[in-house]
Amino acid sequence: MNGAPEPPIQLADRGTFEPFNDDLRSRDPLGYPDYMKALIKAGERSGSDESVTTGRARIKGHEVELAIFDFAFMGGSMGEAAGERLARAMERAAERGVPFVLRTATGGARMQEGMRSLIQMPKVVAARMTLSESHQPFIALLGHPTTGGVFASVASLADITVAEDEATIGFAGPRVAQRVTGEPLPPGSHTATSALDNGMVDDVVSPETAPHRIGDVLDCLAPDDPEPAPEIPPEAPPDGAPDAWEAVQRARRDKHIDLSSFDRKVTLHGDRAGSDAGALGSWLVRHGGRRFVLLDTAGAPLWPSGFRKALRLVDLASRLNVPVVTLVDTPGADPSARSEKEGIASLIARLTEKILAAPVPILSVVTGEGGSGGALAFAAADVLIAYEHSIFSVIGPEGAAEILWKDASRAPEAARALKLTAHDLGRLGIADQVVAGSPSATSLTQVVTYHLERMPVGDGLSQRRRERWRRTW
Repeated sequence: MNGAPEPPIQLADRGTFEPFNDDLRSRDPLGYPDYMKALIKAGERSGSDESVTTGRARIKGHEVELAIFDFAFMGGSMGEAAGERLARAMERAAERGVPFVLRTATGGARMQEGMRSLIQMPKVVAARMTLSESHQPFIALLGHPTTGGVFASVASLADITVAEDEATIGFAGPRVAQRVTGEPLPPGSHTATSALDNGMVDDVVSPETAPHRIGDVLDCLAPDDPEPAPEIPPEAPPDGAPDAWEAVQRARRDKHIDLSSFDRKVTLHGDRAGSDAGALGSWLVRHGGRRFVLLDTAGAPLWPSGFRKALRLVDLASRLNVPVVTLVDTPGADPSARSEKEGIASLIARLTEKILAAPVPILSVVTGEGGSGGALAFAAADVLIAYEHSIFSVIGPEGAAEILWKDASRAPEAARALKLTAHDLGRLGIADQVVAGSPSATSLTQVVTYHLERMPVGDGLSQRRRERWRRTW
């Protein structure tokens, strides 16, 4: 039997966990001294037959495939049997068409099995790829501790990652890190809080609230059950177009976008490369029975971390086969020396490529200021909508005036010459619709719901998007 009647951490709705029976048992590939005796003692101490327990379960009523590490069994280490059991659980989730939920508590690879243990890393990554191909969500809860080969393989490849507040998290455990580097670790290193601050997890929760948090994600990502979409959002009359400079000033002044009208949102954090990337708002959203990933540039300049985060989330949407909605309101990419050092131009190019190649519908809504290529990377969509008081420009008017006339005070003149209003965007054949009014909470949900219902889907979606932007002549 695979594990105890209930897993050692109570994530599942009570009484719903059904352990999967298999014939997997740890062997002794190295002939390691007293290893088999250690396995017997670990089983007696933990009540489990391995470091990983898997089976069917429900979380907040949602059917899932669940895998849980037990640190009491040899430090939750992953050997041959544990790796195979974990891989099979992901493959079952893919076959059954249900989400996969993993709770880790592990020191990493099992030393007593040597390289036979280490090669479980590509094994479980291969199984995770099978899960990705099925478009089923993968949610990871990082418990105490989560280190080593498990963290550096499957645990770092989840769509949504939540950490328990007291968890130690890191590739090398703190003692190993200090021994290798010869230096003491800085305060707060290898903690759940530092993982959140450094963009490695989406949230930090207590063990008691973890099931509710995971349930919120499962609620958002439940299969679509669309409600009828509202009527077409009102078009802005062309004769009501504002003066270009007035439009610039208004777009820069009116920054707050109210997202409260969306039915459900789960906040996503981090670029998984060292930054929370908080200037770029991002959520899993469910509204009107539809799932999508929402990115909001939020009126601020975009740092490299924002582009890395956007790349991560377009990948997430592609794996889950859900649309992406981008809200464009940014003066553009941050041009500082730090941004240059981190490859800001390359990141803009990569995000443009990622958006064009995504196999899911992409909707972009210009809500404020669209500034240069940094903003356009978020707008190379299937459908591009602009609110009537928004702007989109090849460069800010002040910069244009400085370049053209060496006189930034001529910015109003440059704004009018650049034809940067939403109505200009429509006349130039770039915007598909110019929406009347301001992006209020009600208006925004109407725009998003209406266009998501009518977005193209299916094979060839990416090719059609590429052709749209290839034919911009």
